[in-house]
Amino acid sequence: MDHTATERATVSTFGGRRGLIVVVIDPFRPFFERRGAAVLDGGLATELEERGLALDDPLWSARALVDAPELVASVHRDYLEAGADVITTATYQATIPGLIARGLLEDDARRVLLSGITLARRERDAFSDRRDPRDGRPRPLVAASIGSYGAFLADGSEYQGVYGMDSKALAAWHRPRLRALEDGGAELLAFETIPSFAEAEAVAALLGERDGVPAWISFQARDARHLADGARVEDAALVAARCPRIVAVGVNCVAPALVTPLLARLAGVTPKPLIVYPNRGDVWNPSTRSWIEQGISVAFDRLAREWRDAGARVIGGCCRTTPADIRAIASALE
Repeated sequence: MDHTATERATVSTFGGRRGLIVVVIDPFRPFFERRGAAVLDGGLATELEERGLALDDPLWSARALVDAPELVASVHRDYLEAGADVITTATYQATIPGLIARGLLEDDARRVLLSGITLARRERDAFSDRRDPRDGRPRPLVAASIGSYGAFLADGSEYQGVYGMDSKALAAWHRPRLRALEDGGAELLAFETIPSFAEAEAVAALLGERDGVPAWISFQARDARHLADGARVEDAALVAARCPRIVAVGVNCVAPALVTPLLARLAGVTPKPLIVYPNRGDVWNPSTRSWIEQGISVAFDRLAREWRDAGARVIGGCCRTTPADIRAIASALE
């Protein structure tokens, strides 16, 4: 985050470890002040596919960091031009074990993982340098995407959340990647498509182990009340609300129709900013590793205002959303 944004940010204090006070700077505050909400980017993997990259691979969008980094850069640029205040890295499915399984040595796997941050920061910096400072737009942020354990499995488990692992085992699995990304230059950490209560506990525990950059957590929900594993959305949100480093809580890659009722449940248990970035309402087929179109028409401009009125403060899109959708959201929120 740039110096100006830091000065304008809101500082919140929470009860820290051993009775200390943990101070967390809200990186979204300048964007809230400008138009009442921050705008996220949209789908990355599906946009890469639209541009000709085959992603039938356990690494999914992370494959592009190895094979087509400049294509990732072009997607970042288009989302920034469309009005995104935050761009997320192509690291959702990039893990050190997954990259090693693809044939990389451990040092090379770590380098590829961190290249996602370097690439996104490069495009953000270039965009900031060429824009007109008189437009009043705060400098966009770079968030390191961290997918669930289910994303690593690459079998659709992030839409089920049944791993047969407790929170301690999940924390041990997430820890190496989290520590690498924490030290790799990201301004935010984005824990995305978290489908289980145990994994929510693991994320909160890991973030509580040390101070560092702020994070958000967004859940995968199977309906308007429950996470993918059947736990109540409110229970997972309460776990997140108690973690000082988590600065926003919400849902992603859910159908647009579920967003407003889920916002009502989240707002009832946490005062933290709410984040939503749904897909287009299509259905993921893990067998074919493809989306089954449902023929749903989504008016993101109208929905963005509805979600902001319902309490959402960070709004964007997930799978199968496009730069045009993000442009519609950004314009609607102006």
